[in-house]
Amino acid sequence: MDFFSVHILGCGSARPTGRHKPACQVISLRGKLFMIDCGEAAQMAFNRQGLNLSRLGHIFISHNHGDHVFGLPGLISTMALLGRTAELHIHAPKELRAYLDVVERLYCEGIDYKITFHEVDTKSHQIIFEDRSIKVWSIPLSHRIPTCGYLFCENTGLPHIKREMIDAYNIPVSQINNIKAGAGWTAEDGQVLTHEMLTTPPTPPRQFAYCSDTIFRPELSEMVKGVDLLFHEATYPESLLYRAKQTYHSTAREAAEVAKKAQAKKLCIGHFSARIYDEESLLKEAKDVFQNTVLANEGLRIDL
Repeated sequence: MDFFSVHILGCGSARPTGRHKPACQVISLRGKLFMIDCGEAAQMAFNRQGLNLSRLGHIFISHNHGDHVFGLPGLISTMALLGRTAELHIHAPKELRAYLDVVERLYCEGIDYKITFHEVDTKSHQIIFEDRSIKVWSIPLSHRIPTCGYLFCENTGLPHIKREMIDAYNIPVSQINNIKAGAGWTAEDGQVLTHEMLTTPPTPPRQFAYCSDTIFRPELSEMVKGVDLLFHEATYPESLLYRAKQTYHSTAREAAEVAKKAQAKKLCIGHFSARIYDEESLLKEAKDVFQNTVLANEGLRIDL
């Protein structure tokens, strides 16, 4: 099975601290990298985790707040210094377009690669990107400005060949791809071997959902139903619920309620407020509702 992993590069909120950097994550799947949000120091964290910038082709931005986008100018510039020629795709709410225009005009004139902006409708749950490996859906969120999360769904792979059947009936190796694609085989004695007899079902596709920044929205659970991993912001503990509502953020308990209702396999909480020093209390609060919860932390890698 190909690796499908999520790397946490930053899991703090608006104000960087000695404990956490602003929001940034990277998904690695089948040799490709996809970045979600790009806070300050994103490229430094990228390097520390041994990731390869040449494999990064798409960046998905949740919203146009500084702690989610201030790393873009440095990242774009570094790619140019490294001699990048491949096109870079940035998917984001329309409000980011003006920011990117300024960045490109002031700092990126004459770069040797193209930056293509794809506007994301923050009010729709729809496929916004697709290739042979993955589909990416937008997830409408509710924050102080237009914001969306992202759902990464691995495409269903081909069935697995039963090697013992291939050997038993002397089926040529050249026919394996045809059988995976749905064909059967007629043995030398005339016996017809169906596709189902020669294969086992494909590995279930894996899914990862990113939901930050947002006030508590119970309806999110339907859009992320059954995901292997849900990242949901948990900016505050329940004792600061009033503050969460004021700033359109969520508490750890609320994040866990979304995961529980969605029947997610695993929950990762992050986007911690700078005023929170005891993150273990957030973890306990979430685990009281949804046991399979982990704390985000810079350097954390979660394999799906």
